[in-house]
Amino acid sequence: MRPSRPSRSSAESRAPKSTSLSAAQQVGRHAAQEVRIIGGQWKRTPLAVPVSAGLRPTPNRVRETLFNWLGQDLSGWAILDAFAGSGALGLEAASRGATSVTLIEREPALAHAIRTSIDKLKAQDTVRLIQADALSWMGQAARQHTLFDLVFLDPPFEAELFESAVKAAVPCVPPGGWIYLEAPKAFGAADFADLTLAREGKAGAVHFHLFQRKAEPASGA
Repeated sequence: MRPSRPSRSSAESRAPKSTSLSAAQQVGRHAAQEVRIIGGQWKRTPLAVPVSAGLRPTPNRVRETLFNWLGQDLSGWAILDAFAGSGALGLEAASRGATSVTLIEREPALAHAIRTSIDKLKAQDTVRLIQADALSWMGQAARQHTLFDLVFLDPPFEAELFESAVKAAVPCVPPGGWIYLEAPKAFGAADFADLTLAREGKAGAVHFHLFQRKAEPASGA
C-alpha cells in the first residue's frame, strides 16, 4: 500500500548553491561510474557519478523496493535528499513526479556532478541543489518551519551520523510524514521516540528503513 501524503502547513524555502572550477575538473578526471534512473519519465537514463571515498549510490534493487513502498507516482510530494551523494534518490523521486526535490551535498565534486545531472535531465524547475552541510541545513529548515513530505537520509557510513541525521530530519516532516534511512545496521522504532517503523529491508551490508512521524497528540489530551 502506498503511504498517504501528509498535509503540509508551510511552503518550501529557497537557498543558494555554489561550485568551483577545480571541482569540475575533478569530476572530469574521475567520472568512472554511473547510476541509472529506474522508473518514471527519465527511466533508464544514465547519470555520471565521480569516484569519491565513502560514496555508495543506492543500488537499483533497493531503490526499486523503496519506490514500491512509496508508490510509483509521487505527484504533489515535496522531498528532501539530505546527503545526496550521487543524487540518485532525489532524482528518482523527481522522475516519478515529485513536485519539488531539494538535494543537499557538501562535497564540491559531488555537487558539481549532481548539477550536471540536473542539467542533463532539464529538471531545473523541479530540482534544486544546495551545497551545504546536511545537519546544519536541516536545523535551519526546522527553525524556519520548512516541511517536506519525505526526507531521504543516506549519510556516509563511516561518519556515524545516523541517529543525528534522523533527529535533525524529524522536525522537517509533519506528523504522518516519512523518513527513509540507509545504514550498516538495523534501526527500530524504539531508537526514535517520534517515529514508527513502517517498512525495513536488507541488501548486502545495507539496511534500509522507512519511518513515519507519529501523529501529535490531540490538544488537551
